[in-house]
Order: sequence, then structure tokens, then C-alpha cells
Amino acid sequence: MSSSLNTRSSAQPDRRSTAPSHSSSARPRVTSIRADERDRGVQRSTHSQHPSVNGTAEKATSSGSQRVNHDQSKGEARRAERVRVTTRESLSVRRRSPVKTARDSSPELDPRHRERERVKAGSRAGAGSSAGSRKEKEQPKAPWIPQASLIPHTTAPLASRISIPPLASQAPESLQPQPLSQLSPDLQESAILEDLLFVFMGYEGQYIRFVDSYNPSIEKERLAGPGFRILPGLDPSLRDLTTTMLKMATHYAAVEAFVEVQSRDEFGAVNHALCAAIRKLLKDYLELLAQLEHQFLTNTTFTLQVLHLHTLPTSHMLLQLYSLAHEILRRNSMLEDDLEDSMDDLDDVENILESLREGGDLAPGSIPGKRVCKGGSVLGLITKRLGSMAGDPAARTLLTSLLRDASRPYMTMLNEWLHHGGIKDPHAEFLVKEQKSIKRERLEEDYTDEYWEKRYTIRENDVPPQLEGVKEKVLLAGKYLNVVRECGGVDISKEVKDVPKTFDDVRFLENVNGAYANANSSLLELLLTTHALPARLRSLKHYFILDRSDFFSYFLELGTSELNKKAKVVNVAKLQSLLDLVLRHPGSIAAQDPFKEDVHVEMNMIGLSDWLMKVNSVTGIDRVPGNLDTYQTSASQPFSSIEDKDIIGFDALSIDYSVPFPLSLVISRKTVIRYQLLFRYILSMRHLETLLVSSWHDHSQERSWRHKSSDRKLEMWKRRAWTLRARMLVFVQQLLYFCTAEVIEPNWKTLMARLDGSEQEGVERREGVRQVNRTVDELMQDHVDFLDTCLKECMLTNTRLLKIHTKIMNTCTMFATYTAHLSRVLLSADPDLSTPISNPPQQQASNTSSSVIIYDPTRFARISENLQKYEDNFSKNLRILLDVLNYTAATETVALLGLCARLSMASEGSSIGGVGDSSAI
Repeated sequence: MSSSLNTRSSAQPDRRSTAPSHSSSARPRVTSIRADERDRGVQRSTHSQHPSVNGTAEKATSSGSQRVNHDQSKGEARRAERVRVTTRESLSVRRRSPVKTARDSSPELDPRHRERERVKAGSRAGAGSSAGSRKEKEQPKAPWIPQASLIPHTTAPLASRISIPPLASQAPESLQPQPLSQLSPDLQESAILEDLLFVFMGYEGQYIRFVDSYNPSIEKERLAGPGFRILPGLDPSLRDLTTTMLKMATHYAAVEAFVEVQSRDEFGAVNHALCAAIRKLLKDYLELLAQLEHQFLTNTTFTLQVLHLHTLPTSHMLLQLYSLAHEILRRNSMLEDDLEDSMDDLDDVENILESLREGGDLAPGSIPGKRVCKGGSVLGLITKRLGSMAGDPAARTLLTSLLRDASRPYMTMLNEWLHHGGIKDPHAEFLVKEQKSIKRERLEEDYTDEYWEKRYTIRENDVPPQLEGVKEKVLLAGKYLNVVRECGGVDISKEVKDVPKTFDDVRFLENVNGAYANANSSLLELLLTTHALPARLRSLKHYFILDRSDFFSYFLELGTSELNKKAKVVNVAKLQSLLDLVLRHPGSIAAQDPFKEDVHVEMNMIGLSDWLMKVNSVTGIDRVPGNLDTYQTSASQPFSSIEDKDIIGFDALSIDYSVPFPLSLVISRKTVIRYQLLFRYILSMRHLETLLVSSWHDHSQERSWRHKSSDRKLEMWKRRAWTLRARMLVFVQQLLYFCTAEVIEPNWKTLMARLDGSEQEGVERREGVRQVNRTVDELMQDHVDFLDTCLKECMLTNTRLLKIHTKIMNTCTMFATYTAHLSRVLLSADPDLSTPISNPPQQQASNTSSSVIIYDPTRFARISENLQKYEDNFSKNLRILLDVLNYTAATETVALLGLCARLSMASEGSSIGGVGDSSAI
């Protein structure tokens, strides 16, 4: 009895140690009716082959020690037979192919009875020690014990952490099943049915295994899905049907791997929601398999064909999921190597550096150059597939459900942006991208509207098709609300209610349009009413365009001595104090301006013409292809030439204007620069007009000019100088009048008309729905267009016109400053006002002592030649300017025709114009 117990205890560990051998590629199976029938059939065959086993044991017990020698003589043959029986019993127990036989109710075939028989056989086997040692020598191999382990955590919280089981091909030969060729068709069908239930869950069966090339430890192969092979010997009809159903097993395994991979953190909330929806479908799929297994275990009429019919709808669902998953994985370059990525490594490096410069992070999902299909791209891909499945109702229902579930986190971000002006996008998958490095504090140094244009931008490649038509409205609605929120006009703690949660909601577009209208009206009211934008613009016009320039003329008079100095040595603090004094003068128009504290004096060390040439060369306005190299060379050296030129304070004088937020969005640094260009241009013409008027004053007051000389040539020369000065003054005055009265003023009235009408016409109701006619962006664009139109019509954006205009202005300035020198030279050139050089020496001495100017006839020749150069230079450049103006007016700007007519008056009296000869004078 003790030997029997020892034998049972030793057999149980052996059974446990070999138990994992048949579950290495499949999960442990539940004992079924078919398996019991199979075991009973094996026991019948065992009892039929060895009927004397039990009888021999009873005889040995009753006879005692009298028959020991006889038993020992026959022990070798009996032990060999028992070993063979034990081996056969072990193989029959391991085999999982079911045998369809009726249940036998005899007590001998009861499982407990079979266990007792095995214990008795084991006790007999332990009686011969020498035979047992030979058995150990015949089987020296260690038992096959596969083990499972836990793998490290990933960012996918629901991913499996169990290590991959070993393949069935790695199991020892003793665990291999009976060949299919040795089974009847019924047994083959039963074995294949049982295998399919495990293969459908991604495990290997006894007769259905992974293909040899499949390696489950490689993620790319798991995502592609395993291929299956059927062991040889299966009936052809069963093989064809089984091969058809194996596709569903491949699709399930690939989709399950897709869900685990796409649930990682870097793939975003939309992918996470999509994986959660797919995981629900896979749960329903496993429930179906449980029901099919129940049918297999209890229903004797359950065949392979019945299984195929039950799995047809599910197979179609898994095919759609498999196709969708593979398309997303191809977008992520996770199935095959993308050759384009390897070719564009340098571009990726540049994108990464640009992202670092802009303050972006390098999270796994936001690395530039790394292709990640997430957010709007996933929704667009599902929508595209949904549109292509018009003839498949089941696929449309499935994709519609997936799109609804996947769009929920995206709609949460969209509603937060539309109704609060904030972005909660930790995975960088929303269609609006926020550049957090661009802050409001940098607006005072933002010369390119970077805060408004680049802080919030659209990810063009990640826009869902549902938002493609309204993406600009979505962007602007959030930008407007963001500005209002920063000014304290939006309660971000208020929860957004009664808004659509998915893309298929009928209120989806109405929600976007309503949020856009509300945000636009809120920001318009904030700008126009709360912060008085029209009054700010009028203040800008007073200071920069000098429409009421009495205070500025007074400022220029007070600061003349300082402004005549070199720009480097001008005392800016003194000029600022003079400007404050003028602005606060009770008699000044600017005294009533509430924004006069925002005006500041500054000195720009770059000349206006050099600055404009530099701007035009950068923007490429009106480049001449034939002179491109020469033009770029001359325009690329303005700063080096300025160091030698040393412009004076009048040429470097400029003013700046401080604007608080949110008005700084409309009156940005970009617009202030345009105002400064117009201011310096108008100031240069005002200053030149002052110089020419001062020259006229000298011509009227100086004795050398008022005296009528007896020398007719000298008188003719004076008249030529007066005529040239008058033509220059006419040119400057007509140009100044054209720029102020015919360019700036009409455009200003147009701007104010649009601005004043925006508040009343900005929002109206049509059929109960708010419709936006005017937006803040349109208002900002109107302001910029006003300034750009003024610059263009004032000839400040045309390179050719700017060059010619600069030459004429320089000629006029040089002539106006040359007048004081001419007044002194005329005294020695006029014989009536000087002493002739032919006087006697003693008279010359007396004249010298009394500071009498000596007559020098050679000086007249020199000033006559210089005057001729001024006339020729002015007349030639004026004629070229008129020709270019006529051409530009005919091809680009019609408004310049009026300037052509006005400037033609200045060409009268020139020799080139045909009216400048002496007889005409």
C-alpha cells in the first residue's frame, strides 16, 4: 500500500511537470464530453489488450511468498509489458483529438477506477529496481517546463504584460499529436474544430500552427498578423473551409496588437478613444467564441460548416478593423521602412532645430519629421473610408460607430477652444497649434505681427474633413476669445454645456458658427468701445501724418539748433522735453489729446531712402531682372555707407507710439513702422520746403540778390537761379499736397467709414442665426491695407520711382543749402558791388583796409557752370520721373496720373522742356 501511495505521489509531479507542454501555445482546456469519450475509448483498448493485469495482481496477493520465485522468473516479460502499457496510456492522455463515441456507463470505466488501476500498475513497476534504472538510462532528457514572466510596464495602461509563450514547434517530440492521416474524417473535424477555437483567440492549436517565418517577439510582425499552417493529412474539404476561416484569426491577432501599440501615450487621445472602441468590439468577439465553445462541447451536431456560418459577420467586422488598422500603421511607418524618411534626414534636422528655436518640446509624439498619425489625421482617415463604403451597410455602421467614439476627445478640445479660447492638447493633435514661446510681453518688439499670426496657427495636415470648410472660423473664434479672456472678459471656470459631443451631431456646424459670431462681437466691442480704437487711430494721424501740425512746426522751430547737429550727437532727452512742452501747451490742438503721453521721440540712424531701399530689396517689390545684381549690391550696403555719411538730426528724427494690449493687435509694431515711414517722408518734404522758403527769403533780403546789376549776364543768371528755386519749391509743394490731400486723406476717410460701420454692421440676424459681416481680422487687414496703399501711392514701394525721387530730393536740398554760398559769391561777381581789380595799388590798399570786396570775373563763370549743373540734373531727373510715373500709372497705380499733371508745372522753364532759354526769361 505504501508503495502504491509513493507511486501516486511520484506520478503527480510528473503529470504536473508535463502539463504545460500542451499549453505552451494554447491555454489549458476545459474537460469536455468529447474528451471523456476519447479517454474511455483508450481505456477499452488498453483493457482488451491486457486483460490479465488485474488478475495477476490478485493472485500475487493471495499466494504470498510461495510463488516469489515463479514471479521473479516471469518478472522481466511482465515488466516490459507494463512499461509498454504505461507508455501507451501516457500518449493517449496527451492526445487532444476527440473521438465521437457514446458515453459508457460501466463502473469499470469510471475515472476513479482508472486512477486505481494506474496506481497498481505503478506499484508493480517499482518492484524491479534494475529494470527501473534501465528505464532512466533510456530517458535521460529533462522534462520540458515552459515558463511565463511579466514584461515591463509601457505607456499603454491596458497592454498585456505576460511574456509571449513558446511556439508549438519547440515542444519535444513526445508531446506532438497523432498525425491527422491516422484519424477518421469525423475525428479530424472534431480536432480541427477544437483547434480553431484556440486559433481564433490568437493561440496555436495541435494541428494548426504559426508559419515558420512568423516571430511573435517582433512587433512589426505582430502588427502585420500571424500566418497559419495546417499539419498535413487533413481531408481536402476540411482544409479548404479551415483555410478560409484562418483569415479571421490573422485579423484578430493583428487588431489586438494594434490596440496595444496605439494605446501608448504618444499616439494621442483620439487614438486612445479609437482603441477603446475597438477593444469593446474585441470583447464581443471573445463572448461569441465562448458561445461557440459551449456549442462545441454540448451540441453533437456542431460541425465546421456551422462554425463558418456563425463567424461570417464577425469575420467581415474584423476585416474592416484590420484594414483600418493597417492604413493607420502605414501612416505611422510602422509596417515597412519609409524610404522618404531616410532621404529627408536633413530636412528633419532643420525642423527639429526650428522647433527648438520656437520653444517647442521634443515629446515622442511631437518630434518634427517623425510621422505619427493622430488626432485629425485619424478622423480624416476613418471619414475617408466611411465615404468609400457606400455599398456596404455593415461596414458603414461599424465605421460610423468608430468615428463617433474616436471624435469625442477631439470635440472636447474643440469646444474648449471655441467657448473658452484655451487649448488643452497635451499630445499635439488638435488642428490649432499653440506656440507658447510667443508671449504677449514681446508685442513691443514684434515687428512682424508674430504674436497674432504665429502664436496660434493651423496644422494643415491634421484638419478633419468635417472642419475643412470652417477651419478659419475655428482658428479666429479661439484667437478672439483668447484675447478677450486675457483682458478678463471670459469666465473660464464656467462649464460648457449643451454643445455637440461628436461629429455626427446635427448641431455641429451651428456650434462653430455661433461661437465664431459671439467671439467676434465680443472682441469688436472690447476694441471699439472699451479701448476706443477710433480715437487711437485719429491720434496716430495727428502725430504721424501731421494733419494738424501747428504743434509740430513749433517743435521743429524750438529744436532746430539740436536737429541741425549730427544724428549721433543729438540729445534725445532734450528733444523729448521740447515735444512734451509743445504737446502740453494750452493753445496747442494736441493739448486735448488723452493719448499724448504715449508719443516718444527717437533717432533712427538709417536714412529714409536707405531704409526704404533695404525694405524693398527684402520684400522683392518691383525688381528689375536686368539690373538685379547691381540693385542687390547697392541695396545690400546701406549700413556701411551710413557710417560715412553721418546724417543730421532732421533726417534721423522719428517718433514712436506706445499702445496697450489688446489695441496692440491692431496698432502693432508692423503698422507703427508704416506710420514712421510716412512720417519721415512727410517730414523730409516739410523740411525741404522750409529750406527752399528760407532760400527765397535770402533772395528777397540779401543785397547781392536785390541789386540790379549793370552786367546783363549776371542778371540773367539770377533769374535762372530764382526760376530753379521756384520750380523746386513747386515740385516739393505739389508732391506734398498730392501725398496728403489726394492719397492719405481719401484713404483715411475710407478706413474710418469701414471702422465706424463695423459696430452696426458687424453682426446681424438672419432667420434667428447670428451672421458676421465684419470681423476683427478684416478690421486689422483694413488698417494694414490703408497704410500699404498710402505707401504705394506715395511712391515708397517702387524701387525705380524711389531712386529717381531720392535724386531729385537730394538735388533740391543741395541747392537750398548752396544759396548762402551764392549770396557771398555774387558780391565778388557783381562789378557794381565790388572794386575793380585795375585800381592803383594805393587805392587797393585803402580798399583792403576798409574790407571792400574785389571784383573777380572768374567766379561768375564758376557759379554759372554750377547752376547749369543743378538745372540739368533737376530737369533730367524730373523728366525721367514723369516718364516712369506715366508708365506706372498706366500699369499699376492710376492715382499717380494726378501727380503727373501737377509735376508737369515744375518742368516749365527748363531747357529740356523747351521753355528755359534766355529769351523766354
